[in-house]
Amino acid sequence: MARKGTIFGGFRQLDGYGKTLDDFRIKTTTGALVTIFSAIIILILALSELSAYRSSSWNPRLVIDKSRKEMMPINFDITFPHLPCHLLNIDIMDETGLKMDSQNINKVRLDTAGNPIESENVKLGDGTKDMELVLSPPTECGSCYGANALNENGCCNTCQEVRESYIKMGWGTVNMEQIEQCKREGWIDRLKNQADEGCNIYGNLRVNKVRGNFHIAPGEVFRSNSAHVHDLNEFNMGSADGHKFDTSHTIHKLKFGPDSNDESILEVTNPLGGTTQVANGHTIYQYFLKIVSTELLPHQGIPTYTNQYSVIQNQKPIKEGQNGLPGLFFYMDISPMHIIYQETKPSFISLVTGILGIIGGVFTVAGLVDRVVYKAERVYKKKVSLGKTL
Repeated sequence: MARKGTIFGGFRQLDGYGKTLDDFRIKTTTGALVTIFSAIIILILALSELSAYRSSSWNPRLVIDKSRKEMMPINFDITFPHLPCHLLNIDIMDETGLKMDSQNINKVRLDTAGNPIESENVKLGDGTKDMELVLSPPTECGSCYGANALNENGCCNTCQEVRESYIKMGWGTVNMEQIEQCKREGWIDRLKNQADEGCNIYGNLRVNKVRGNFHIAPGEVFRSNSAHVHDLNEFNMGSADGHKFDTSHTIHKLKFGPDSNDESILEVTNPLGGTTQVANGHTIYQYFLKIVSTELLPHQGIPTYTNQYSVIQNQKPIKEGQNGLPGLFFYMDISPMHIIYQETKPSFISLVTGILGIIGGVFTVAGLVDRVVYKAERVYKKKVSLGKTL
């Protein structure tokens, strides 16, 4: 022990934690209860602090989007339970007027139970097996049935050429049962055999990152001057047994960006996933999308570049005698802003600081509570000894 007056004796005066002799310490039941209760609170708060240390948070930051000249991928998966595959077509157009052809899009025929018919999985835009006859060299010049031929040779050798000639003449659609080319290509049999089927259409597109739209609608597509025409004759007629077609659908996926199964990413990039609409007659479904470029910067790992979007839905039934194209219409509006989500995690120093703060704070408060209870207990006992209690 350092003697009084020495260097260590003077240094001892700096001790901020003065000790009391064990003989002067009083152990109480209430003090024990306060100590146990404090230890439980410290344990709970320390575990909470450890959980916060192990978790991360995403902090958003808004900047100007500088990737407007890049192509934007669209991944989608949509099922039409009451519409055969051969009636479905997809069209894409941006605000520059550029019409884009189908890109890596597939259609899968579904039976009445919704099960895929694997043998009839075809790519959208490709001919079906029945169209192989169309690709073979014609043996004679086919009739256009009174319409002006689209070809310079004056022939209409396919059902498609006859139908398009009628559309451009303004005569409406043709009765395929009376057209020899349609009979030869198997259009009538296809309508009968696939009348009760549904269709799952899925795939991906690459479009310009500008305002535009794409729609999925029934009927063959024709170009008449600058007009965009769908032949709805088959759709309106329905099947031979009276079965009517409609645009009821389920959107399994609609994403604007790289495809991913990460649930945390799907929450912000696939808000329409799981949407189901049941049509009552011919109906137009409109989805107005506000797309925002998004960048995810994880604490560790590779950054993810994608797009999130908000959506406003609208549906419009087409009454008898009204004009309109039933189907799904997606109107894309591209935001000029770019959101960056930066993942952050607490440092180890913050964990230690938090735990020490919890221990010190709880014990300080517990000490105050213990002193108050102890003094109150002493006052009460004193009154009891003097006979002053009620």
